[in-house]
Amino acid sequence: MTANMIDSWFVKAMVKATTDCWDKGWDERNGGNISLRLTDDDLAPYLAGIREPRRLPMTEPLPAIAGQSYIVTGTGKFFRNVQLDPENNLGVVRVGADGSFLEVLWGYRDGGGPTSEFSSHFKGHIARQNATNGSDRVVLHCHATNLIALTYVLQWNDANVTRALWEGSTECLVVFPDGVGTMPWLVPGTDQMGDATARLLAKRPLVLWPFHGVFGVGPTLDDAFGLIDTAEKAAEILVKVLSMGGPRQTMSTQDLIDLAARFKVVPQPEAMALDGWRLAD
Repeated sequence: MTANMIDSWFVKAMVKATTDCWDKGWDERNGGNISLRLTDDDLAPYLAGIREPRRLPMTEPLPAIAGQSYIVTGTGKFFRNVQLDPENNLGVVRVGADGSFLEVLWGYRDGGGPTSEFSSHFKGHIARQNATNGSDRVVLHCHATNLIALTYVLQWNDANVTRALWEGSTECLVVFPDGVGTMPWLVPGTDQMGDATARLLAKRPLVLWPFHGVFGVGPTLDDAFGLIDTAEKAAEILVKVLSMGGPRQTMSTQDLIDLAARFKVVPQPEAMALDGWRLAD
């Protein structure tokens, strides 16, 4: 009897991740998208059940991930509906041999395809595979409310935003010592957006799209979700502090040095060199 992909660990994990994001309020309507790179072993039990894969074009060839497979949320799909109908709202795709097309192995039952942000996802996967020797397998994009709010008021550069979040919650420096990447506003779903995001993901596990949302990465769905959840909690604290008139006291640089030493992490030097964080002029 051929195994059914809907019973796989990765479909169940995507159902949980999308539901968790929806419950957090991060993915209104069809906002947000997730991709998880699958291994040959992940797919092996289900290959016998795949008939003629449907082909979809790539916006530009990506030979660096030719032959790789991913489970990806669908374009125009709502996170809140993934738990109700995974096979319509998720899909498993394989990048063609020359990197110029996708094969739909499962899902997108209504004839759809992967998220319109797939350029940012796939280019982000390339960047993180290079940066982590292949250990990072997840790219998660969502509209985390308080992180978006901060993009309107913080002085907009990597070091300042990183420092603000580090001071927003003690846990942050430990969870993302490499800091946060920032970029100008760009039109979503474009190769230009994908290129800019990938350049930042090569150095940072978190990237903020101003007035839009956040990209987080990790080895597992739990890691990527937890990374964004930690940053979003710090952002929520900062939003509340700003609503009370701003901080009266905060962690010092020495506090951050001591914290990094205790947990044996190397914090982003540019953020450590700042004397606190600043609001935009």
